[in-house]
Amino acid sequence: MDFDLTREQDMIRREVRKFAESEITPVALELDATETFSPALTRKMGEIGLFGMFVPEAYDGQGLDYISYIIGVEEIARVDGSQAATIAAGNSLGIGPLYYFGTEEQKRRYLPPLCRGEALWGFGLTEPTAGSDAGGSKTTAVRDGEDWVLNGSKIFITNAACEMSLGVTVQAITGTREGGRPEYTCFLVEHGTRGFKAQPMHGKMMWRASNTAELYFDEVRVPGKNILGKRGDGFHQMLQTLDGGRLSIGAMGLGGAQGAYEMALKYARQRQQFGQAISKFQAVAFKLADCAMELECARNVLYKACWLKDRSRPFAKEAAMAKLYCSELMGRVANHAVQIHGGYGLMKDYHVERFYRDQKLLDIGEGTSEIQRLVISRYIGC
Repeated sequence: MDFDLTREQDMIRREVRKFAESEITPVALELDATETFSPALTRKMGEIGLFGMFVPEAYDGQGLDYISYIIGVEEIARVDGSQAATIAAGNSLGIGPLYYFGTEEQKRRYLPPLCRGEALWGFGLTEPTAGSDAGGSKTTAVRDGEDWVLNGSKIFITNAACEMSLGVTVQAITGTREGGRPEYTCFLVEHGTRGFKAQPMHGKMMWRASNTAELYFDEVRVPGKNILGKRGDGFHQMLQTLDGGRLSIGAMGLGGAQGAYEMALKYARQRQQFGQAISKFQAVAFKLADCAMELECARNVLYKACWLKDRSRPFAKEAAMAKLYCSELMGRVANHAVQIHGGYGLMKDYHVERFYRDQKLLDIGEGTSEIQRLVISRYIGC
């Protein structure tokens, strides 16, 4: 067993960390406070190769392994959840379905600008009445000659309603299978298509500098060539996309936990009470020791899941475990970090307050913690 990263993976960690600390940290508080998505910062992340990391160079991707991509997300999340969300959703949910299931024509059309970080693509699965129950979608697509006409809505869709948004992958009901179950098909819908409206969502508790959208489809007509893959493959495509996406959510949890831990450790060493640094008090030292131990465990379970994916081995169970453990770990670490900061941890001038808020979506997005436990329980035979 070899636990060492490759030279290239080590370099990616160093370079992305340097970028995150110099370009993102100085503006993170302001972007969060004003709920501002930054196209300029997103393009900079594209310029250093954070989009299309696992996509071949033929489509302007980086041609790297999945662990390298996860390290990139992890290092951005170490300083800011909003920018990490843009990267994670841009790759796993935006680029991923196009790369894994798209036709060659679709790949050539959409992947290059997405992989260069010049544009973003959304992943239209969640609906007002269909969250954990992904099979509860009500958006429909009806065939009309060579075209399909979409009607319905989606909600909580990342990267789908900003000036960089190029389009969205939409799951819709296209018929009924044997036994009465709905047939789901995914469609590619570009911005500017008549009847398609994308509206930014504001007032979020977390990821306030990422772009989140509500999508509306009112008699939206798209050509048959805009079907992603084959008719009827939509539900399978979405589930497979979520398996890979859970690894990026795990990376956000791991990176966010690492950042909160480092802030708590630094503060504990500097803060003086009763004549000594509070890190010397056992109550604080044990909290930090637990954080350090769990970070080591989380990194191992996440990287193993990525290692399995890179080798084309089954990884869905491990992805669910990594997503569940890393996301909940950030909650524990961020809670300890705020407690160690005391009253200062409650103030928006301190980054740790933002980390505490940003964590919560990790328990919910791309399959709630309850759904992850359901997935794992089925794999172990319950």
